[in-house]
Amino acid sequence: MKEYPLTVLSALRSDELIAAFFKWRETDDESSFADFLRLLYLRGAQDDFSKYVYDAVLYDENPFSVACAAKKTPSPYVEKAFLRDMETLRKLICTADPHGMFAVGNELSPERTTREHAEKLHDFYARYGYGDFIRYRAFRFDDGALRPIESPSPIQLSDLKNYEEEKKTVAQNIENFLEGLPHSNMLLYGERGTGKSSTVHAMINRYYENGLRLVELSKENMLVLSRLKEHLRAVPLKFIIYIDDLSLSAGDERISSLKAALEGCAEGYTDNAMIVATSNRRHIIDEKFSRREDSVHAGDSMQEELSLSDRFGICVLFSTTNKEQYLSIVRQLAADKGVSLPQAQLDLLAERWAIVKGGRSPRRAKQFVDLAYSLSSKGLPVDF
Repeated sequence: MKEYPLTVLSALRSDELIAAFFKWRETDDESSFADFLRLLYLRGAQDDFSKYVYDAVLYDENPFSVACAAKKTPSPYVEKAFLRDMETLRKLICTADPHGMFAVGNELSPERTTREHAEKLHDFYARYGYGDFIRYRAFRFDDGALRPIESPSPIQLSDLKNYEEEKKTVAQNIENFLEGLPHSNMLLYGERGTGKSSTVHAMINRYYENGLRLVELSKENMLVLSRLKEHLRAVPLKFIIYIDDLSLSAGDERISSLKAALEGCAEGYTDNAMIVATSNRRHIIDEKFSRREDSVHAGDSMQEELSLSDRFGICVLFSTTNKEQYLSIVRQLAADKGVSLPQAQLDLLAERWAIVKGGRSPRRAKQFVDLAYSLSSKGLPVDF
């Protein structure tokens, strides 16, 4: 039995289909061929098997992809081993004799040399990262590991109407962060429904191709902040550590953890992780007056805790919308959706919706327009 070992790309053999392919090529028996075909059809890869293998190479985490993602030149020994593995894959696939049972495909065609494949991959890794950081743009940090978020919010900045200065402030700070310039951790605060969280997700979608990724961290899990930053330090990408709906009680042990993490990435210090939190209030610690009165050093205690929000270098207020601003958002969203109602009727219904739902906000505006769009799409009257 002839063996075809892989070195840099050895992890590809952990893929069941690719492992079955190697077994068939190495044993050349009918049973192995049948096992390979069964898995090939189950994976839906029968129309272009070389693309399936190439995609596996694309998403593999290995010394070559990690070095390229860090915008470094891989060691000549690593590059040589990588080229050898690519040549092994190319020859095995391009010389396969499937008897018309599946399509080999052209992704690893001999028309492009192995080195050309490697150069193409080098550029791809340098732009998008490696492994799961190519597949996913958002993660959660649980039990000491990054867990991909399969379906992150697809929202774009163009979907968020008004708040132009707020979005500009956030975007400029993120661009500084990505360019290795002095940057600050950020606190986005304001009433519910004003677009704080949506702005964070839209920024990730905008700057994904620039190497920006998001890691969600629940406020209950903030004691691991320092450990998370250490975990990310070895990854050659930029990360927003995102804490949503941040609020703490006086005396909470997580306050010290957050302070330490904020000071660890102080303004002017270039790191690959930036903390961005959202909160409904500017001072994120719920300070009770009874506690202040019981404290011998009441003033010092209050200043200590209220200063936590000041440790975020940038605090951006997402204020509530007045009637004019609310209706402006409604009109823009309706135009995007193609909701064709006379402006007077649209405004009247939008105001009625805000009264019923208890206030004006971008979230309320979107809910109204989504419902109006659904009704009009079904040919039903838009009325409440």
